[in-house]
Amino acid sequence: MNGDFTAILDQLRGFLFWLPRGAAAAIIIALVCAAALGLHAIALRLLRRSFAGKAQFTKLLIMRAANPTRFAIVLLAVVAAVPASGLSSLTQQQFIVPLTALFILLVGWSCLAAVGLAGDLYLDRFKTGFENALTRKHVTQVRLLRRVAQVLLGFITIGAAMMTLPSIRQYGVSLFASAGAAGIVVGLAARPLLSNLLAGIQIAITQPVKIEDSVVINNEWGWVEDITSTYLVVRTWDWRRLIVPLSWFLEQPVQNWTRETTTIIGQVHLNVDYRTPIDEVRRELDRLVHASKLWDGNVVNLQVVEATENTIQLRLLATASDASRAWDLRCELREKMIAWLQREHPDCLPRHRLEVTNHDAERADMPPPRVRSVCGSR
Repeated sequence: MNGDFTAILDQLRGFLFWLPRGAAAAIIIALVCAAALGLHAIALRLLRRSFAGKAQFTKLLIMRAANPTRFAIVLLAVVAAVPASGLSSLTQQQFIVPLTALFILLVGWSCLAAVGLAGDLYLDRFKTGFENALTRKHVTQVRLLRRVAQVLLGFITIGAAMMTLPSIRQYGVSLFASAGAAGIVVGLAARPLLSNLLAGIQIAITQPVKIEDSVVINNEWGWVEDITSTYLVVRTWDWRRLIVPLSWFLEQPVQNWTRETTTIIGQVHLNVDYRTPIDEVRRELDRLVHASKLWDGNVVNLQVVEATENTIQLRLLATASDASRAWDLRCELREKMIAWLQREHPDCLPRHRLEVTNHDAERADMPPPRVRSVCGSR
């Protein structure tokens, strides 16, 4: 078969005898590459039709392998066409170096596609949503490790390809050994990137946060929307996005409200008068919580947590299945409890009391009545 292919190229070169050798060789290589691309497109279409009803793995594999295989068949076509193109031996030798670099890039590209395919197939098992903590754990680990692996593979592939080219070989060496002035510059420039990559590996292993965890960063509350290889994206409650470098994230304290479970206790503080009937308020709280669809059925409690010279402070506790529902539950309890107090016990709302004293109203030489603020009878 190789002999037939060579014979066809020889005949094609004979048809182009009237052209300069370089132009004829370029036309031959271009025609061979075009034929290879056409064969690849036909084969890919046949494979897609043949495996249309097959498993998701097969269809995903064909889709991901399309570009690397297209690159590979063009590379093979060039390798096969160059010896029969009529070029001199020296010119053919000059093709070997870039073809070697292209082959390394093809191998690296295939590895990147394989890593991406493996990650997608693993994540395909966890499409039930992010309510489950185990699901969020696996999704976070796979996404982070996949991106770190892809970045490292990219560096290795580019460095190895550069080392095969004499004109830029020193830059390829600097990527691996950080040698010389160029290597020092590259190393210093890449230090933040490398620190964030290492932080990403640490986050993937230790799991301080996971995808869709509810966190508070610099007094900003939101959910972890994405974790890349270098930064973390937090979606705030008002749909803003906080971009946090991974290295900073590991060095600063962060509140994680859903690290082990999404259940969280919501609290409401109310300042009321000393005359407030605590037992009645506690019964009303219990009624409101049981009537709410936001309560998860775990905790409901009322405590007097503070007593000032004018009011007492009540703390209402109730649990919800996640931070968002806990916020809505807190707002609902605060609103309905205030409405109940206004309706049933208006005298129990916070107020300022005044005591008027008059020692001897009949004496003409007495000063006017003295008024002072007290906490007691009205």
